[in-house]
Formats: sequence, structure tokens, C-alpha cells
Amino acid sequence: MRNFLIVFTLFVIQGISAQELFVVTDPASNVPAGSLGVRLGQSIFKEQMQSRYNYHVMPEVTLGINKNLMVRTSMFVSNRSNQLVTEGASFYTKYRFLSTDDLHSHFRMAAFGRYSFNNSDIHQEQLEILGQNTGFETGIVATQLIKKLAISASVSYEKAFDNKPGYKFPAAQSDNATNYTLSFGRLMYPKKYTNFKQTNINTMVEFVGQTLNENGKSYLDIVPSIQFIINSQARIDVAYRHELYSSMLRSAPNGFYLNLEYNFFNIIK
Repeated sequence: MRNFLIVFTLFVIQGISAQELFVVTDPASNVPAGSLGVRLGQSIFKEQMQSRYNYHVMPEVTLGINKNLMVRTSMFVSNRSNQLVTEGASFYTKYRFLSTDDLHSHFRMAAFGRYSFNNSDIHQEQLEILGQNTGFETGIVATQLIKKLAISASVSYEKAFDNKPGYKFPAAQSDNATNYTLSFGRLMYPKKYTNFKQTNINTMVEFVGQTLNENGKSYLDIVPSIQFIINSQARIDVAYRHELYSSMLRSAPNGFYLNLEYNFFNIIK
């Protein structure tokens, strides 16, 4: 009976928040307390200045400490040096400080922080500590769920340092930026839940932007995606990222994402 209640509770949570599991942004909601998520993020982006594609692999592990706190660690691997090389890692935490619930809706707000280190060359003006730069990011995110529609927005401050051991951050470039996101997710299937083994299909569109604080250069991308949640535990994301506008140098702004994830529930009693 206890195991049935655990599974049923997780199914209800999944049914409520599935459309909040965005591909390139993180909502204010946390992973369930006591759960462990393992993700293999992959991306392939077209180089602007060369006839080649950049392939990045990002293994991640996420742990739900309690209902308000989660932590995540990520590793960065890419083929920019013509072979797969580990370039760095990242540590992320998010704390949910506001939560209001209604019958068919809820609202969440959370604060988050990330620190990354990277040993690759610095090859663009865009700051990206999730795979390109050493540095930190801190910000807030708010997410509103209304029936089958989730809307999430965030703003953050990002600061880049030298990529040790041998790559100094260019003195002529801005080493800090303001990031902003706006994401929409909608549950398309099933129309009505009958059991927790039903596959969820979510469609999403995310807008991701950045402004360099020292010179005002900026970009804005759009990321449409489709997502499958299988047996309330496995997740597959397929997305395409496209640059809408940019006044800064970016080495590879357009490309595809493929994320594979599996969640283990109730590992912490």
C-alpha cells in the first residue's frame, strides 16, 4: 500500500508539472524530494566561420534534497579540438522560496546559482558558463501553471573569468552580462489521465537572450521543442535553437538538442 501511494503521488506530480520541464531553461519548480535524475544532454551546432559542426555532450546528475532545494552537477565534453575532450564542469543549486497552489494552477518563485570551470579557448563574445566559460551566474525564476499551460521567466547576472590554465579572458570584451528567458510549455497528450504509464507529449517554445553589460551588445534566440515523458520516469527532448537577432560575435548560434533523462524516485527516505 505504501509503494502504491508513492507511485500515485509521483504520477499526480508528473501530471501537474510535466509541461514545466523545459529543454534549455529551468522552471521555478524543483525535482521531487528524494529523487535522482540522470541526463545525457547532446547538441550539434553549425559553426559560423567554418564548414563544420560542434558536437557537445553534457552528462548531468540532479538530486532533490527536499521540496524546496535541489542541486545539480554537469560535465562538459566537446569535439572542438577534433576529438571528444572533457573541457570542464558545473555546479548548480536552486532554492524555491515562494509557492502558491490552487485546484488547477500553481505559482512558484526560486533563486538559483551556478559556478562553472572550463579549460577551453575563449572564442566568442557571448558568455556561456554552461559549457564555454569559467564563471558564475545567479538569478531568480518565476513559473505559473494554469491547467495544461506553463509560463516561466527568469533574469540572471553572469560573470566570466579566465579559462585556466592558459586562456585569459579578452580585455576588450565584456566579462559580465544580464540573461533573460521566457518559456511556454503545453501538455498536448494525453487529453485525460487514466494511468501513470501513459506517455506525456509536451510542446514548448523558449526565448533565450543576453545583453553584455559593458557594451550593450545582445542576442535573442528562439527554441521550439517537443518532449516525451515515458512511464513518468524517462524523458526525451528534441529541440532546435535559432538566432533571431544578434549584435555580438557568436561562434555557433544555430543547432539541435537531444536530451535523454531517467529519474529514480524515493532514493532518499
